[in-house]
Amino acid sequence: METMDAILTRRSIRKYLPEPVSRDMVKNILKAGMSAPSAGDEQPWHFIIIDRRDLLEKISEMHPYAKMLKNTPAVLLICADPNVPKFKDFWVQDCSAASENMLLAAHAQGLGAVWIGIYRLKTLSPEFGSCLTSLSIWSRFLQSQ
Repeated sequence: METMDAILTRRSIRKYLPEPVSRDMVKNILKAGMSAPSAGDEQPWHFIIIDRRDLLEKISEMHPYAKMLKNTPAVLLICADPNVPKFKDFWVQDCSAASENMLLAAHAQGLGAVWIGIYRLKTLSPEFGSCLTSLSIWSRFLQSQ
């Protein structure tokens, strides 16, 4: 898929097929996120793959805009380190750029995706943070290749 075609035809998709997403596709999406520009090339992001059905269902119940997660095969969570040494105030833009790269990579591979924000969302259940403690960081996924 050409770059402009991917940009102009990408849409937010909230209904998913039950088939799993291949490791290669997920790896390509993660590479796209890691290739995003960032202030001072600090890359303040961490990517977490969530493919456990119990966690997806739990998150869908806790987050008011994530009901579709009950039916998705996987989620890629983008987290930021707001304490990067040089450019502390740019992690929102940096992670947004990573997110857009990942959405375009998913679309280019024929996958549906949607951006759901949790940044400063006060309506989240207090259990949401504890739900995330059992997740693996993306590097574990790449090391298992």
